Amino acid sequence: MNDLILTSLALPLLGFILILLSDRNEQRIARISFWCTHAMGLSLVGLLLTWASAGFPNHEYQSFTLYETDDYRFPIIFYLDKVGAVYLFSVWAIFSIIVKYCRVYLHREEGYQRFFMTIFSFVFGLNIVILSGSIDILFAGWEVVGISSFLLIAFYRHRVQPVRNALRAYTIYRFCDIGLLLGAWLSHLLFHESQRFSQLAELFSNPNLPPASYGALLLVSTLILIAAVGKSAQFPFCFWLPRAMEGPTPSSAIFYGALSVHLGVFLLLRTLPIWSYYYVPRFIVFIIGFLTVIVASLSEKTQSNIKGQIAYASITQVGFMFMELALGLESLVLVHFFGNAFLRCYQLLVSPSIVVHLLRVESSTDSGFNINKSSFFQFLPASLRHTIPEVLQNTLYVFSLQEAHLEMLVRAILWSPLKRLGSKINRISVTNKLLYSLAGFTVIELILLSFDFNQSYVALPLSVFMVLTSLGAFSEKHSPYKVWHAIGVSSLLAGVAVCFLNPNAWDDVLLLACGIIPAWALGIIVLAKLLKNDVFANSPFTYRAFAETQPLLSMLLFISFLCLVGFPISPAFLGEDLLLFHASNFGPWFALPLTITFVINGIAAARVFQRLCMGRPTELNHN
Repeated sequence: MNDLILTSLALPLLGFILILLSDRNEQRIARISFWCTHAMGLSLVGLLLTWASAGFPNHEYQSFTLYETDDYRFPIIFYLDKVGAVYLFSVWAIFSIIVKYCRVYLHREEGYQRFFMTIFSFVFGLNIVILSGSIDILFAGWEVVGISSFLLIAFYRHRVQPVRNALRAYTIYRFCDIGLLLGAWLSHLLFHESQRFSQLAELFSNPNLPPASYGALLLVSTLILIAAVGKSAQFPFCFWLPRAMEGPTPSSAIFYGALSVHLGVFLLLRTLPIWSYYYVPRFIVFIIGFLTVIVASLSEKTQSNIKGQIAYASITQVGFMFMELALGLESLVLVHFFGNAFLRCYQLLVSPSIVVHLLRVESSTDSGFNINKSSFFQFLPASLRHTIPEVLQNTLYVFSLQEAHLEMLVRAILWSPLKRLGSKINRISVTNKLLYSLAGFTVIELILLSFDFNQSYVALPLSVFMVLTSLGAFSEKHSPYKVWHAIGVSSLLAGVAVCFLNPNAWDDVLLLACGIIPAWALGIIVLAKLLKNDVFANSPFTYRAFAETQPLLSMLLFISFLCLVGFPISPAFLGEDLLLFHASNFGPWFALPLTITFVINGIAAARVFQRLCMGRPTELNHN
């Protein structure tokens, strides 16, 4: 069984590598995807049959330890139970359908190779999430799924709207990653070596002896819920999913109709013992699902495109799943997920044919033909529909057209304040920034020395400078160099601050630096080559489409971006986890600014890559 688990994880990665190394020949890519998909199917069926013959146990497998020190261990753990089995089978079945569909659907598409590489990386990340045995491994797969979503939404990168929507979705992902990062940190702090998924049920088995205080469990439940809500497009983040349909129809089917949209439900199923221990988190989950059902049901009625309607229908069903989870109906949720995933996948795949058929019917009729014959309130009984005042009907209609103003609300609370603060920081000259930083650090140091405080308090001003530097990168609109330098400086400031918290952490900070510094340097070199003869060097960020004109340099910039923000291909990923570990042991307050810095840096670097490498080459002279 253990070998089959590793095989199921390795085959999507193997498919990604083989497609990457192949040329752009469609037949060769189609053969690779065909054989890798069927091989993955055989391994998954063998795994599930072996698991069933063993009596459906909750099977845990520790492959190896990635990194270990005196007090810290990062084991690679995999876990299979009934929840993972249902999700694994659904992933393979839907993925094999999408691959077969796309081999013909994307014929002669310029990004044929790029599309198959991205969906194989997505399935690799999804399998890691489903088979993860701890929240750390789950977060690694979570990041792979997130970056795959970003690339597939922006698949038609010569169009501005898909590119903008890709960054919008990735921004929501990253903001909600604060919940998952802090949730992982807090689980380490509360449960120590018992944060494995296989141990959670036993840890919470005694209702009279909770493993932590009520406030601590409520906090970690809220953090987990934030991550789940963002990933599954639940209230108040419902708005991003219909905009993510800008990618190819097959990617919309596998990502946002069938699999990715249900990852929030999976996270809640995996962490069920934590957030279901008390009634307040259950009530919050129910209310979020209920509000989502109302908003998504109304907004679906006013969508002008079929993919938007399916997106909101899927969001509504996930809202019902949240409500079912809150009521303790876990088995029903698995059945609901299975049915909804296959239904939405089917609806999205046939949606182009339905639209073409209806347009042909419309063009063949002599009289007027209305494709959508139902009114906005058609779902209500006739007796109730006629009793609603016209003013209220119009209000609800506008409310639904504006999608409950949720995007404006999220922007006002999360995006705009950070942008304004970052803009104020960027208006200060570099010399003044250095002088203010030196003066502020000196004053704080003198205060600490006069009161005989411990040197760990020096980490406090460093954390402030770290966050402000990241905010400057987040709001920078003119110079990609400034963004890259700000990200690198803020990451190294995080390492220095941890060294003041724990003087013995130099080796772990060096591991972080081994990932950050090479990526930082590579990014600066690539930017210098890309912008060497750029006529827009001093203008606000414009879409320069270097992925079309300079594909190799664009790929290097993408790799630099991933390594700089701690993606799981770089030592920086492990280094960031080590910094959070030291924060939990020596300065719990430091976890929040550290997490905010990592998240904001990711958004800032993604924005640079998006603006420089995407767009249409022929439009450069008009921007």
